Amino acid sequence: MTLFLAIIPVLLLIVLMAFLKMSGDKSSVISLIVTMVIAFLGFHFSLGNLAFSFLYGALKAISPILIIILMAIFSYNVLLKTQKMETIKQQFSSISTDKSIQVLLLTWGFGGLLEAMAGFGTAVAIPAAILISLGFKPVFSAVVSLIANSVATAFGAIGTPVLVLAKETNLDVLNLSTNVVLQLSVLMFLVPLALLFLTDPKLKSLPKNVFLALLVGGVSLVSQYAAARYMGAESPAIIGSILSIIVIVLYGKLTSRKKDKKEKEPKISLKTKDIISAWSIYLLILALIIITSPLFPTLRGTLENNWVTRISLPINGSTVHYTISWLTHAGVLLFIGSFIGGLIQGATVKELFTVLWSTTKQLKKTFITVICLVGLSTIMDTAGMISVIATALATATGSLYPLFAPVIGCLGTFITGSDTSSNILFGKLQASVAGHINVSPDWLSAANTVGATGGKIISPQSIAIATSASSQQGKEGEILKSAIPYALVYVVITGIIVFIFS
Repeated sequence: MTLFLAIIPVLLLIVLMAFLKMSGDKSSVISLIVTMVIAFLGFHFSLGNLAFSFLYGALKAISPILIIILMAIFSYNVLLKTQKMETIKQQFSSISTDKSIQVLLLTWGFGGLLEAMAGFGTAVAIPAAILISLGFKPVFSAVVSLIANSVATAFGAIGTPVLVLAKETNLDVLNLSTNVVLQLSVLMFLVPLALLFLTDPKLKSLPKNVFLALLVGGVSLVSQYAAARYMGAESPAIIGSILSIIVIVLYGKLTSRKKDKKEKEPKISLKTKDIISAWSIYLLILALIIITSPLFPTLRGTLENNWVTRISLPINGSTVHYTISWLTHAGVLLFIGSFIGGLIQGATVKELFTVLWSTTKQLKKTFITVICLVGLSTIMDTAGMISVIATALATATGSLYPLFAPVIGCLGTFITGSDTSSNILFGKLQASVAGHINVSPDWLSAANTVGATGGKIISPQSIAIATSASSQQGKEGEILKSAIPYALVYVVITGIIVFIFS
């Protein structure tokens, strides 16, 4: 009965969004209320604990998630206001008119780099918005951005998920990082192939799609393995994404030249000044993220200890601490880069604040959705509901547990929306189960973060970000339904790899 009660919020959320096609904000409000009732009656969670757990969840939703979503969409809207998005569109077209290459470059390459640097939704919001401006359908743009935002998540935000996992389990970071790459190896080829196939499903395009997927996947695997094996968790996604971008651009240039010769299309010449101006927002954002990242520990340490907000909340008889370091906050960095970039592009201060206010109004339903979802996941965690589900799965599977280990990681991300949170919730569980079934704790712990990357595809929070970026609020169910098959296949493949090599 306890297990049945614990699983109701997850099932209810899926049914409301995917099958009843209810909007994200309504689905999340209903699911939150049901979760509170179950926690109070079924898990004897006091009203005080409920209130503080929801407040803690709401704070985590506002920062970093909602601030980052707001600023990511703001950066895109500034580009629309200054009309520099047209220059970016022309540039992508000049690299290649092939839509498959444009999608792969934006989602796997540029999106992977954004995930590696900042995480927390930027890799979904910005690529999806740019794809729509290039003429792709909104739902398609949202789905491919979600699928692409999977593999890179393992080492997102400068390796935070794996670093947290190592801390939670007291395991070696280099071993964990290497195991994560090995478990993701097959998906580094299959995810690009899926993106290419979704863009261009024609049978005659299959050889080209397979070749490009093998090329990009090979570069990603070799570079990420080397980085993980010898450098740790901070750099695999960064190096892999940068090299992928280079390979895709070179491939696009080479193939487009052949087409240009055949079609004799006139090329659009862009001045260097216009290109730098158009990309100034994203260049500034990336520069700020790199400068304030753990790659520069002294500067980051100084910034993290200034302009800090600390809030303490009593939950379950202990004190939970909530901290925001504003000077290294990804949302603040996005705002600074977007604002200065907007001024460079010719916008006035008044125009930029007008764009920010209109963006805030545009995202009001997203605010409700994300606050309710993170509040729901926090209540499920603090009330012990998530632990009940994970323990039941571990007990039921026995020696077959490695096959299902990624499912637990996937569940954690589906509920919390974060690979890092999933590792905090279930990292210790995976390591302890490994000891009972004579499997390497490094291998099973890595399986948690790998499964979590699959859960990222269908996380309601990620879907809320995607619908916001594509102005498709209310179509969360449609996007979830489209993404579920890919997430299921993703997790099944990781489960088989983990099981075979355990």
